[in-house]
Amino acid sequence: MPSHQEEILLVSRYIINLLNKRTLVYKDCTIAVVIPAYNEEQLIADTLSSIPSFVDRIYAVNDASRDKTQEIIEEISRTDTRIIPIRHEKNRGVGAAITSGYKQARDDNMDITVVIDGDNQMDSQLMPSMIDPVVKNRADYTKGNRLLSPEYRGGMSTWRFIGNTILTFLTKFSSGYWNLMDPQNGYTAISHRALERINLDTLYPRYGYLNDLLVKLNIFGFRVMNIEMPARYGREKSKIRYGRYIGKVSWLLLRDFLYRLRMKYIVLSFHPLVIFYLFGFAMTLAGILAGIYTVYWVFVVHGPLFIRGVLSLLIFALGFQFVSFALLFDIQESRGLTRTEWDDK
Repeated sequence: MPSHQEEILLVSRYIINLLNKRTLVYKDCTIAVVIPAYNEEQLIADTLSSIPSFVDRIYAVNDASRDKTQEIIEEISRTDTRIIPIRHEKNRGVGAAITSGYKQARDDNMDITVVIDGDNQMDSQLMPSMIDPVVKNRADYTKGNRLLSPEYRGGMSTWRFIGNTILTFLTKFSSGYWNLMDPQNGYTAISHRALERINLDTLYPRYGYLNDLLVKLNIFGFRVMNIEMPARYGREKSKIRYGRYIGKVSWLLLRDFLYRLRMKYIVLSFHPLVIFYLFGFAMTLAGILAGIYTVYWVFVVHGPLFIRGVLSLLIFALGFQFVSFALLFDIQESRGLTRTEWDDK
């Protein structure tokens, strides 16, 4: 016969199992939302109150805010039991905050996890359009795209648009998602399968996490879909300093590009495009250096131009051709991994 304490434990487990097996709200999928927040006392309440009723869990991650963000989250969580406060004792960056939410959603076996910022910039009414492609197994990861038309990016400043365009190109090259748009858009949804496969501990902890995550998704062949949405800016103030940000993320993307080549085309499988990239970049650099020396030879030493000039151009042209072939192979290998909403229409 079980003891009294054992009976209590059995009953508790039974009740927990019943709660876990409740009727699912959104198309037979459990939905979680991760909300990173840093000093968002003015907007976090509006963000939390806007979350649709079909969401099962809300992970509000306070990244060591110095204002009343934590108190507001805890107060609202008393009336909305879906909210699970997570607090960082030290500021670790928005990427680290989202990673904490991702880990909790993964451990709680949430089918789909959405990310929206704590500044109420993202329209929660658009959430079904982010979730549905993952529900229908058309994508493993969806992300917003504000760059499709002037109408959609109407609220975006010129400086922000230019910076986003530069990072879009660099992220295409680094991640291998060549049809990708607006990689800096933080409105995303990801499947449980992807969260299980990716090593979340290796994600970049600050604003470059979006770019870093895309590289890791491509390595394992996960499908990404662009979701059109308008830019929406209100009372929030961007914490990004774009001058430093573009420099840091550009260096991150270069390292990620090399990491993707090594993991995807050498470790997990093999493709000769790695050799094309290697010879291409080496010869292109050699051609540029030879061209610089040729200029020195002609204008300083006053030597003949023809032989050194032709040789420099030849080396550069061969290097450029090798890189072009590598890019072509890379695009073919990643074909079908980036989708748009109208692909299946």
